[in-house]
Amino acid sequence: MFHRILILSFLLVTPFAFGALPAIAQDDQVWDEELKRFLTKQELGQEEVYMTPEEAARSMFPKSDQIKSEVLTLSPDQKRLIEERIGWHFPETTFECFVGETKGQVDGWAFIQNTIGKHKPMTYMVGVDPQGEVVSIEVLVFRESRGSEVRKKRFNYQYQGKTVSDPIRINRDIINISGATMSVRSMSAGVKRVLVLADEFYLNPMRKGATINTASRTDKGFLESLLGF
Repeated sequence: MFHRILILSFLLVTPFAFGALPAIAQDDQVWDEELKRFLTKQELGQEEVYMTPEEAARSMFPKSDQIKSEVLTLSPDQKRLIEERIGWHFPETTFECFVGETKGQVDGWAFIQNTIGKHKPMTYMVGVDPQGEVVSIEVLVFRESRGSEVRKKRFNYQYQGKTVSDPIRINRDIINISGATMSVRSMSAGVKRVLVLADEFYLNPMRKGATINTASRTDKGFLESLLGF
């Protein structure tokens, strides 16, 4: 009985990134609490690829003369700072960013994000302009059986114009989608993280000692495997 109480207490107080308990896995099966059943193999293997990173970046900066790719690497202190500002922990220490430029002037930055929806991560790009405002969002890969509505412009347009000072949370400044709450929370969390990353390492003149490496896509084996490209 004592062990059961400890386990229950742990589940109640452990902070999860987007406010939900993880799916229950049993013999390679995944239990969906909302559907009250194990997911089928077809649902678990769901994956829709909508755009490549290059296509998404070009849609973010259609008038830019050039778009280059950079990898932002966080030190432990920098990672801790970002986590404190956004209010949740994350495992990544590197982030790929596309930079749009015209005649030597930066048009904006577009970060690739991978955040957990209901059961799996979704991959999307968040664009930020030099004023620190979200310009657009494009979903690259969606891996859930439900919740793909977050890729529709009629939903994600509401992130446009958001800045690092906005809450970017459901029921505060983001309207939820019925049946896709976890996807909405996931995207909102990623948008907030991008705004803080841009604020700390690009909009801040000192960049706080960030390590930023220019890299071609052929050099990023880890990122390519993560994105599935």
